[in-house]
Amino acid sequence: MPRYPEAPKSVLIRAANRDGKQSRSSAADRRAVERARIGRDDLEGTDRHGGIGVGVGVGHTEHGHPQADPTLPDLTQPDLTQPGPAQRWSTWRSVAKGQRGPEPLPDWLVTRDAAFDTELGILKTGKEADAFLIERAVPQGAGPAPDQDEPDQTEPGQAERCLLVAKRYRSLEHGQFHRGTEYNEGRRVRRTRDQRAMEDRKSAWGRAVSATQWADAEFVALRDAWSAGAPVPYPVQIDGTEVLMEFVGTEEVDEEGRTQAVAAPRLTRERPSDDLLESYWEQLTHGMSVLARLGLAHGDLSPYNILADGERLVIIDLPQVVDLAANPFSSEVLLRDCRTVCAWFTARGLDVDPDALFADLLAQAF
Repeated sequence: MPRYPEAPKSVLIRAANRDGKQSRSSAADRRAVERARIGRDDLEGTDRHGGIGVGVGVGHTEHGHPQADPTLPDLTQPDLTQPGPAQRWSTWRSVAKGQRGPEPLPDWLVTRDAAFDTELGILKTGKEADAFLIERAVPQGAGPAPDQDEPDQTEPGQAERCLLVAKRYRSLEHGQFHRGTEYNEGRRVRRTRDQRAMEDRKSAWGRAVSATQWADAEFVALRDAWSAGAPVPYPVQIDGTEVLMEFVGTEEVDEEGRTQAVAAPRLTRERPSDDLLESYWEQLTHGMSVLARLGLAHGDLSPYNILADGERLVIIDLPQVVDLAANPFSSEVLLRDCRTVCAWFTARGLDVDPDALFADLLAQAF
């Protein structure tokens, strides 16, 4: 997977403190904080929206660097022919066609070879992976990437850009997720030799294949669910242990005039009106039904794995999807999902029955 060079100190991350005020730290400071193992609330903030605001965009960062310091990049004179700090060439064409998202491609997705992927900051930490905010953009006036024959299809003075989430899975040695057996039962990989290698944890190849199985499982689940109409983020591509997907959230302008990306809040933080609560329930049960008809259960569904993007719900975190036919624990896992989400809706005044939902999903699956 292409790696980013060290991020410039001008790339800022905004997160809410516990008192609701905005704090600011440089990318270098952020890495120091990560090494100090700051907790999840400190990384994600505890504001109502539960998301991070990150300064985004080529040309959206601050340019107040002292010129006497040669270690800082001069962002006032960008080089449109080579990626800068915290950037890489777009990896869209560097992966095989089967590792890209399903068609039809959304019109917001940037697929130009001349685009840069710019890492803007961390959005979320998890038990088995971390999520980073990525801007994929074609700089204004940039031509095709080196060694590419693609013509420049953008209008003069215009640039294509989109925000993505890069979910990067840790190796098995560094992951904190210890319930893998329950989810992996009945799960097969595409090649039988890889399956045999996974069963041999002592071999280097077996460990390498095992390290990518969670990323593969999530990408395939997102691809199939999105194609079937489930409310999930669009899966852009997979490259090794990195899954690129749609960023769910909004962009706002802060007091200093900079564009900020604000991730959609988790459902657990929301207090919707009665009408919106019913709409959320209909959207959620529709998504669970789509998964059931695909023969799948989410496996870890809760208000923490559901985003409330305005009036729309988006189901996230699908690496542990369970095959309802092949996994012997599938009924137990599906019932747990039903009880967890129904408990949240019941606590907010909506009369829902987890057993009835469970029976309905099983009927649709079989």
